[in-house]
Amino acid sequence: MRGSMAYPGVLAAAVVSLGVLLAGCASTVDKEQAASVEQRAALRLQLASAYYMQDQFAVALAEAEQAVQLVPDNAQVRGMRALIFAAMRQPVAAEKDFLYALRLAPHNPELSNNYGLFLCQTGHAAQSLAYFDAALQDAAYGTPELALHNAAACSLLMKDYPRAANYWLKAERIAPGAAMTYAGLVRVYYQQQDYRQAAHYLERLGKVATMESQTADVLWLGIKVQHKLGDAGAEAGLGAHLRNHHSASPEYAAYQNGAFDE
Repeated sequence: MRGSMAYPGVLAAAVVSLGVLLAGCASTVDKEQAASVEQRAALRLQLASAYYMQDQFAVALAEAEQAVQLVPDNAQVRGMRALIFAAMRQPVAAEKDFLYALRLAPHNPELSNNYGLFLCQTGHAAQSLAYFDAALQDAAYGTPELALHNAAACSLLMKDYPRAANYWLKAERIAPGAAMTYAGLVRVYYQQQDYRQAAHYLERLGKVATMESQTADVLWLGIKVQHKLGDAGAEAGLGAHLRNHHSASPEYAAYQNGAFDE
């Protein structure tokens, strides 16, 4: 599940303060016992998050399961286990935890963003946008550009290019200078056959990230933009980067075959 669109904000969602972790979980029970449960659950949650970020999903799940046993009605814990289930390609279990977490914390922007991404990656892109938009409505959301990137990418999957461009343009205003944003805008304007605008954002991409650092997919996209504009020099320059850094890629094979319109 952690493909081109990874689950952003996972650490922010999972590694939480002890006070947030168990807010509302204990009020009249013995305070020492509650503190012990709180500390144990926080530790398990932090370990689950750390293992998840290292792609050690089986170990992460074991830690998350222990956290769920300690605090079964905590949204952050359920949300973390949902991410792990999603990464392990267990979508039924993941969705069950996502929905449970959202019932517990319906206005949590990180949960909304992560569930939206889960929907997008499991073939429900159209339904995902409402969750990204819900996350963006929260003025306290610390990383709205993440939800904007995800919403744009899902709109691109739906071939709704104007909507994708709108999300990425908003992301550029909020967090200017992000290579991901400019690469996305190159793609949507290319798809709309606005090659000059695509070239404009390709140039901006080159100012914030070296072409050597770009994926074969992005370099091949840039080549196609310059080919459409008839800029043979720029096309050849990007082609050299593609050959030097991604010579075994399908994109380089397509470039060698002149498959500019495929």
